[in-house]
Amino acid sequence: MPAWLNELLPIVILLIVITFVIARLPRVKDVDHSKAYRRRRALNWLPLGLTYAFLYMGRYNIKVSQYAFGTMKDAAGEPLMSNADFSIIFLVGTIVYGFSFIVNGPLTDRFGGRRAILTGAGGVIAANLLMGLSTLSMIAKGPLSGFIFNNFVFIIAVLYIANMYFQSFGAVAIVKVNAPWFHVRERGVFGAIFGILIALGLYFAFDWSPKVLKLLPTEWVFITPACILAVFWVIVFLVVRDTPSQAGLQNFNTADATSGDEGPRLKVTQVFLLMLKNPVIVTIACIEFCSGFIRQAVMQWYPSFAMQTDGVLGLGDGFVMNNWGMIMCCAGIVGGVIAGVISDHVFQSRRGPVAAILYATMFLVAVLFTLLYQTPLIGVFVVLISICVIGVHGMLSGTASMDFGGSKNAGVAVGIIDGFVYLGTGFMSFVYLLILPEDKLTATGQITGPAVNPDNWYTWPLALIPMALIGLILASRVWNAKPNPKGKKT
Repeated sequence: MPAWLNELLPIVILLIVITFVIARLPRVKDVDHSKAYRRRRALNWLPLGLTYAFLYMGRYNIKVSQYAFGTMKDAAGEPLMSNADFSIIFLVGTIVYGFSFIVNGPLTDRFGGRRAILTGAGGVIAANLLMGLSTLSMIAKGPLSGFIFNNFVFIIAVLYIANMYFQSFGAVAIVKVNAPWFHVRERGVFGAIFGILIALGLYFAFDWSPKVLKLLPTEWVFITPACILAVFWVIVFLVVRDTPSQAGLQNFNTADATSGDEGPRLKVTQVFLLMLKNPVIVTIACIEFCSGFIRQAVMQWYPSFAMQTDGVLGLGDGFVMNNWGMIMCCAGIVGGVIAGVISDHVFQSRRGPVAAILYATMFLVAVLFTLLYQTPLIGVFVVLISICVIGVHGMLSGTASMDFGGSKNAGVAVGIIDGFVYLGTGFMSFVYLLILPEDKLTATGQITGPAVNPDNWYTWPLALIPMALIGLILASRVWNAKPNPKGKKT
């Protein structure tokens, strides 16, 4: 069996099993769609969702590129992209992403999710092509190669800022498009789908991108996702529609927070104030701030920890590192499906209980992780945390945002919530910029410095504990929260 097929097989088997399980679950009450409707809805969300997944490949390839750039020397003989450099690039990119919802949420509500995903994907294609061409010019001694080499971190940071601005359309668009297609009582299952899409995106980013890096010149780690996204841009343009009625079907009452609201569209400032006055939306946003910190602390820094401490712990060529994308994918699929199914079928489509249970698990695992991060159990810990945090993220950003924001204001609601996710990620990058050990290069290009000693990495898992505890406390505050359709008495 080819190696690539052997790696993909666990994901395929897992998706088949999950599809079978979801198909066999009893239909939730209040929802009765025809087979034709379900087929057209699948045709709508599948290309949209895969586009969203490949946006991840064009987002986290910056981490994969550090595998190459971190072994190249800059003019001062230091790594071309060190731990500190990556932290700065990722910090500024995620902060821009976090604040972009101020513009992109209202734009998506006004012009629709389909236009938003086309705009976002188009911008990501352009930004990744420019990062690829800049890398090519520098390595091949092309035009401006000297300028690019001497200002490499600054140039990549600027292009990554542009990339992340357009990336921020992704989650807003996918929730905005799907809100009119899914009833509140079936959105937990959509949250599972959202988690699966995130998981596939991690697989593309952390398994496909390293393979590109091994088989092709470095610039292709940026050019490849741009080419794939260009194909999906065309498919989305041809197939995806914002509402059932635009696809020749009938709209229906989704029973979310704006169901029954036939009044005029509110001004952007009014919508923002409405969302920010909603204690549930604000609490969910704060929970997702913690999720953003924890999720990226594991995803972005485990590879660096494994590679830089390889001489002591031997993790650099271990199963987890060699299959990082596949493991993150399977963890995300399991977390998303568990959270979504439990929410709809155990807690009557309440999202708070699932988030609280998963955060309690994260807190316990984070404590064990801090105590045992230098043991072989580290692989188990990072997988368990990833299962929990992706489950929470799919449940809150992908589902609760449309429940409590409503179909009418889903763009602003998911923008606020997902914006807080990446503000949390930015905070993580800033904290780790200050507390993680420094990496250096020897004259022969080998990694050296404090980062090669695992003892110096204790702050990495330690920082997860307070964030998991805060998330648990906040999640418990929305245990009973459910949306009230317009006009319904509370």
